[in-house]
Amino acid sequence: MDQTYQNTRPTLPDPSTAPELFEGLLTRRVAAWFIDVLVMGALIAVFSMVGLVAGFLTFGLAWLALFVVIPATVVLYYGATLGSAKRATLGMQAMDLVLTPTRGQPLHGPMAFVHAAVFWITFWISWPISLLAALFTPRRQMIHDLIVGTLMVRRSPMERHWRARNEPAY
Repeated sequence: MDQTYQNTRPTLPDPSTAPELFEGLLTRRVAAWFIDVLVMGALIAVFSMVGLVAGFLTFGLAWLALFVVIPATVVLYYGATLGSAKRATLGMQAMDLVLTPTRGQPLHGPMAFVHAAVFWITFWISWPISLLAALFTPRRQMIHDLIVGTLMVRRSPMERHWRARNEPAY
């Protein structure tokens, strides 16, 4: 593989030539986000209950760990799902989405975490601007996608797209 291909992926799908990859993408991303928030909320509730019970068993010492339940759950959830071979959270999988790197590098746990961290930072700062950015970028990329170098596409058409081009799907 030559050095140029490793630094940038010149054959990123284009909405004009592969519109099926981007059909309903923003709606699917929003629905996936709601699913992920529900899943993380359930995980946080379970971990909090475990921490609550453990606090009684340790005379309150385990209650100190409750301060890290939410951030740890978010980090573990995104690292385990986006950093997996499926490159999608449970919500993304339900909505037939996959996260694809645009710079020719495989998506791994640390990059998945960085993607999630930048997403939450930009979301907290100004979610309307991030959503508006997706409306005006040709590949429907949000601000965090542009910063980190990722592209969200529909999974099933994406697999057909990369197979047709005889390229790795990363």
